[in-house]
Amino acid sequence: MSETTHDSAVAMSAPPSPDDGLSAAELAKKYGLAVSGARPPLGEYARQLWARRHFILAFSRAKLTAQYSKAKLGQVWQVATPLLNATVYFLIFGLLMQQSKGMGIKTYIPFLVTGIFVFTFTQSSAMAGVRAISGNLGLVRALHFPRAALPISFALQQLQQLLYSMVVLFLFLLGFGHMPSLSWLLIVPVLVFQFCFNTGLAMVLARAGSKTPDLAQLLPFVTRTWMYASGVMYSLVDALEKAKAPGWVVDVLSANPAAVYIDLMRWSLIENHSRIHLPPHVWSLALGWALVFGVGGFVYFWKAEEQYGRG
Repeated sequence: MSETTHDSAVAMSAPPSPDDGLSAAELAKKYGLAVSGARPPLGEYARQLWARRHFILAFSRAKLTAQYSKAKLGQVWQVATPLLNATVYFLIFGLLMQQSKGMGIKTYIPFLVTGIFVFTFTQSSAMAGVRAISGNLGLVRALHFPRAALPISFALQQLQQLLYSMVVLFLFLLGFGHMPSLSWLLIVPVLVFQFCFNTGLAMVLARAGSKTPDLAQLLPFVTRTWMYASGVMYSLVDALEKAKAPGWVVDVLSANPAAVYIDLMRWSLIENHSRIHLPPHVWSLALGWALVFGVGGFVYFWKAEEQYGRG
């Protein structure tokens, strides 16, 4: 008997399988199989992220160390970059446009440096977030882990960089006669709220940037416009009042998240930055932005979990 005839005889004599006629979906359900890389439930996804908290922290530290590893001054640029920006803005807005005239140099320089440092925290988180997936495709495709770990680690990296900058900010405050007070303790909740907002924003932009890489080229123009609309270099309320802007414009611009966190930080640190510079319900706004973007951004990112690194 030939080999072909023998194989045909064996196949004809084999008993029918109980799985004959079942579709792929029915077979998977019967044997408890799941699609590789499928999105886990939201609660399970959050637990997976928590289990990898050490990786997130280590990855953020490694990125922070490597950021200026090729520069001769190394980590000094973490503080030097925002300080150089503050110097340029002081020359333009403080001296040429005389924004410092109303509040005096003693107040304006800490006012300006605080605004630059706080806004840079949000701006850098957004810029890092938009490239979190598209710039790390090798890692995404090689390893299995919750992809939200990437934008979270980048936001954490920017928080660590801000904390280094805060040391210099404190020296500026002391140098210009703004002594420590109990209000300085308020920077802790402000930073917590801003970090939650920045992390959510990074996750929203990470999902958008994974599908549209060109968004990374457009984002600097968006954040630059956002900076001018947030009162980083001048008092936003005073500028809008001088321009006789409608009340609703003042309310909208004052309530934008970057302006809220900047105003709260200034109010906490600068002695004569009175409460009249704060928008109504400022703490509610700070908490609201943190929750809307922190929770909403996390859910928005999670919904596309199985799509990252494919295509």
